[in-house]
Amino acid sequence: MPNTPARGNLATQGRPTVPEQRTPLILDSWQRCRDFGLDQGDRPDYDPIPGKQLAERREQNSLLVCHARPVMESLYDQIANTESMIVLTDANGLILHSLGDDDFLERAHKVALCPGVSWAENSKGTNAVGTAIANLAATIVHGDEHYLAANQILTCSAVPISNPLGELIGVLDITGDRRSYQRHTIALARMSCQLIENQMFRAAFADALLIEFHSRPEFIGTLCEGIIAAAPDGRLLAANKSALAQLGLGIQGLRTHTALSLLDISASALLDHVRRDHDGHLLLKLNIGIRVFARVRAGAPLRRPLGVGFDDLARETPSSARRAEPLAEPGAGDAAPPHLGALNALCTGDPGVEATLTRIRRVIGRDIPILIQGETGTGKELLARAIHADSPRRERPFVAVNCASIPEGLIESELFGYEEGAFTGARKKGAEGKIRQASGGTLFLDEIGDMPLSLQARMLRVLQERVVTPLGSTRSHPVDVAIICATHRRLKDAIVRGSFREDLYYRLNGQLVSLPPLRERSDLDAVVERILRQQTQGRHLRVDADVLNLFHHHPWPGNIRQLSNLLRTAAAMADDELIRVEHLPEDFLDDLAVSARETATTRAPLSLAAFAAEADTGLDGVALAAIQAMLEKTGGNVSAASRRLGISRNTIYRKLRAAP
Repeated sequence: MPNTPARGNLATQGRPTVPEQRTPLILDSWQRCRDFGLDQGDRPDYDPIPGKQLAERREQNSLLVCHARPVMESLYDQIANTESMIVLTDANGLILHSLGDDDFLERAHKVALCPGVSWAENSKGTNAVGTAIANLAATIVHGDEHYLAANQILTCSAVPISNPLGELIGVLDITGDRRSYQRHTIALARMSCQLIENQMFRAAFADALLIEFHSRPEFIGTLCEGIIAAAPDGRLLAANKSALAQLGLGIQGLRTHTALSLLDISASALLDHVRRDHDGHLLLKLNIGIRVFARVRAGAPLRRPLGVGFDDLARETPSSARRAEPLAEPGAGDAAPPHLGALNALCTGDPGVEATLTRIRRVIGRDIPILIQGETGTGKELLARAIHADSPRRERPFVAVNCASIPEGLIESELFGYEEGAFTGARKKGAEGKIRQASGGTLFLDEIGDMPLSLQARMLRVLQERVVTPLGSTRSHPVDVAIICATHRRLKDAIVRGSFREDLYYRLNGQLVSLPPLRERSDLDAVVERILRQQTQGRHLRVDADVLNLFHHHPWPGNIRQLSNLLRTAAAMADDELIRVEHLPEDFLDDLAVSARETATTRAPLSLAAFAAEADTGLDGVALAAIQAMLEKTGGNVSAASRRLGISRNTIYRKLRAAP
């Protein structure tokens, strides 16, 4: 960048003397304009590039446009009727999208602020967009600070937008009549830019551990929070600008740390916290001695393998990052999307699960709501994330709401958002709400059967009209969301009881699928192997045959979630490559013994004496006695016996073969 020019130098070469109040940033820009050969009296080229080229540039920047457009619309609500326009450009200053008041401009200037026009310095002289790109800094250019006289009717405030790796990918600009200049405009642009960057950060690292932190807990969830993305093995992948500022680090410095060295906590402890209390706060100690409050979020590792490194992500997420596919119009397209890797990864050999996935593949991307039924812990949210990951919306947000975990008094504001002052304790500037946050992507309503009846009518209106009206507002906002719901309840029974609306049920039940409980699945061994592979990167743990035997006898009331937690504990206890019975938690062995005795006494017609004799032989003896008694009761029908005992037919055959 050239040095700041002498003021007299500009005057002596036929240029107006630059007034003393010009900042060094403006002076440097004016010198560059002279070097470009621009003349103040030049008529700028306001012609947009051809439509085909513009479409290509938008496609190259589809992630930026996708995340910026809703923020721009929200920003426009705050500056409407101020004779201003909001402009989004790419990293070269080409306008990709604009909206706002254009009454203050003549026809030529209206064209100048339309998509396809370049506002780079070498084309338009000193201006907020081009100068922000040249200096990689937020920039205000007011009135006659513009180099070209034709642009001096404007006042512009622009802020560069960076991708999650800190690279320039675009600029957000607010341009208006110079007479309507407001000092706070640049602050609005900064906040909007930060919101765009944070949303892109979360989307880029949707499968990583996200650690949101701040020294004051009330700032978590706001633009002030720092966000760190970590791999499941604890390596740090990236951080947003607020996090880097709080840590006093740059991107390269962050790469030298792990969660343990920087935050004094292991990745396994972070994962445990997520599974125990997803929204609870942790108190962490930074390596610089500062204590911060943190909230940890984790996405299902569906699209990229666990343990993905910083360099792998760096190849995926720069400005030429993964491009978003166009959203499917309702009813459009006859073929399912070709990207079905996440759903395929869930299939480990069980026919029931495969049938469920086949049904989903036929409707994915067709704007058909999906309702998932299954017991607690069967993996309903995991399936929902896989559906999103394989859908045309996979680059857009996935927003999960647990209707059972949010207090009834808060769920309405959580879903629909609210305006400033809508109720006591409301945030000063209101809140967008989960439905609007999911716009363009997928909204997952977990435990939909627990949604209060009073809110079901509002949800039905959202689904039918595709608009959301925040609490305390009369303005409706259009939304475009794919809906996935899940429940462990029988919603038809709830309809009979009057606790669930029948019309909402049929609106949500576009495709009903069920996830079988773990005790009814035939792929338990494969599920165990997959969970171990995901949890123990680089460590080839196996499960002893005796342990697998016990697993097949257990009813697994907590399903896959219970199995996953048990294996994590057993893996930590194992000192070699084999998980044996002594590594299992004591409460699991106790539950197994109780379950075996209950099965034998309640389902098998054994006398107390006979049961006592069998029980003395240990768990295997109890299980064999229960199986033999049930087979006798069902006339030798193995399928019927397996259903009534809650175990697979393979288990029955194996136990009988092993019998003395």
